[in-house]
Amino acid sequence: MSLEVSNVSKYYATQKALNQVSFNLNKGEVVGFLGPNGAGKSTMMKMITTYIEASEGNIRVDAQNIKDNTLEVKKKIGYLPEHNPIYLDLFVKEYLQFHANIHQVRKERINEVINLVGLTPEQNKKVGQLSKGYRQRVGLAAALLHDPEILILDEPTTGLDPNQLADIRELIKNIGKTKTVLLSTHIMQEVEAMCNRVIIINKGNIVADKQIAELLKEQAQIIEVEFDVRVEEQLLKQIDHVRTIKNIGDNIWHLSFDTDQDMRSLIFDFAQVNGLRTLQLKQKVNSLEQLFRNLTA
Repeated sequence: MSLEVSNVSKYYATQKALNQVSFNLNKGEVVGFLGPNGAGKSTMMKMITTYIEASEGNIRVDAQNIKDNTLEVKKKIGYLPEHNPIYLDLFVKEYLQFHANIHQVRKERINEVINLVGLTPEQNKKVGQLSKGYRQRVGLAAALLHDPEILILDEPTTGLDPNQLADIRELIKNIGKTKTVLLSTHIMQEVEAMCNRVIIINKGNIVADKQIAELLKEQAQIIEVEFDVRVEEQLLKQIDHVRTIKNIGDNIWHLSFDTDQDMRSLIFDFAQVNGLRTLQLKQKVNSLEQLFRNLTA
C-alpha cells in the first residue's frame, strides 16, 4: 500500500500553510513527520485522511485519488489526531463497539485490539476514568480497529509514562513491518527509536526527506575544544576544513568541519604551533534533535 503526495499546497484565506509538498510512502515504512509548531504537519495529515481538501496538488492512496475515492480511501486509513476526540461517558468496549459498527468489523476484533494496545486491565472502565496515557491507547485502538493499510498518528505518545512509551513504541514498530505508518511527534528520541526515515517540514516546505542514518552521516563534524587562554576567532579560521566557529563560553569553542576525517589531532597540532594548550578536546555526536534545530531554526 503506497501513499503519494504530489505538489500539495494549502491556503487559509491569504495564508499559505503548505507550499508544493511532495513525498511518497511505501508499505513497511515507519516515517517520522517532523516540524516546529505551525509548520503544517497537522494540516498535511488532515488532508491525507480527507478531513480537509488540498488547495492545489494531488494525494493518492494505492494509486487512488482521494478526491474521487474518498470513502474507499477512508477504509484504508487509520487516524489518531493530536487532540484525541473520544466519548468520555462510554465504557472502553462501548466506544470501540461504536467504531466497530461504523466500520462493520467483526466483534472479535474489539478484543484483539484491546489486547494489542494493552488496554486489557482498563477495558471495563469508562473512558473518562482513564489516565491520559490510557485514553491515547483507546484512540490508537479505534484507529487500528478496521485493520487499515495506512496509519496516520499525530503525537501518539502524548501523556504516556516511560513503561507505556516502551510498549507503544514496540507496537508501532511491529505495525510498521506490514503497514505504512506516518507519525508526528516532538520527542526526537521516539523518532530515532521507531522510525527509519524522517520528513522534516518548516514553514510549509519540506527541508529534509531521508533515512535517519543517512541524514546524520551527512551532518558536519563538530568538535568541542577548550583552550587554556582566550583565542581570537580569526586565528581559528586558519584551521583546515573549518566550516563554522562558535564560542559557547569562556575559552570553549564548537568547531564544525566539512570533512569525514577526525580533526582532533589537527586541532591539537594547531594548538601546539600557536603556543596553546588544549584542556579538553572531544567530538560531539550528531543527534536528530540538533539536526532538527539546524534545519528549522
